[in-house]
Amino acid sequence: MAKIKILYAEDDETLAFLTKDNLEQNNYDVTHCQDGEMTYEAFKNNEFDICILDIMMPKMDGFELAEMIRKTNTQIPIIFLSAKTLKEDRIKGLRLGADDYLVKPFSIEELLLKIEVFIKRSAKSEPVDKSIYKLGKYQFDSKNYFVVSGEEKTTLTQREAELLKLFLDNKNVVLKREEILKSLWGDDDYFMGRSLDVFISRLRKIIANEEGISIENLHGIGFRFSTTG
Repeated sequence: MAKIKILYAEDDETLAFLTKDNLEQNNYDVTHCQDGEMTYEAFKNNEFDICILDIMMPKMDGFELAEMIRKTNTQIPIIFLSAKTLKEDRIKGLRLGADDYLVKPFSIEELLLKIEVFIKRSAKSEPVDKSIYKLGKYQFDSKNYFVVSGEEKTTLTQREAELLKLFLDNKNVVLKREEILKSLWGDDDYFMGRSLDVFISRLRKIIANEEGISIENLHGIGFRFSTTG
């Protein structure tokens, strides 16, 4: 079986060496770059399974880098690693299309776990009859992460697709916030709750033009994906 290929951007040489060494010991193929521009060039010229990006880097920061990556590939998982602890920085990263965010100093065990979760989800094969969903005038392809309405096609990130699929598998059913968090992240801490709000906001914008569909916020409980279809 081919090794999972990781694109890793980090300008701290010591941290980069330790992290890369640990990832390689766990049988990952790691391409390390020391600045944003070098990372983007590597991304354009190679195929990777996951991106792990520092935020504070020379030449191009992680936010700009993630934005450029998302313009050409909306499906590849992106994990930010950063010393930035402000809630606003984390939310900004998610809005730019990141799937997860680890604050430095982080444990290599936690990073490995997150990588494993993303890779397993990417590799899952779904039954044909459960991969295509009808949402009023929309059609959602959960295997290929896109929503189509007429000639308009919107490609989702992996997190967005997983969340939308969870809602569609539980239409008109109340899903508790902690159930959603544990299903998608395996955790229900405060930051993951804030992350969930960002992804739900993005999904609401995607389905905003369909009158028969809505994502209801049940205060203090969770959410309900309501549809008349």
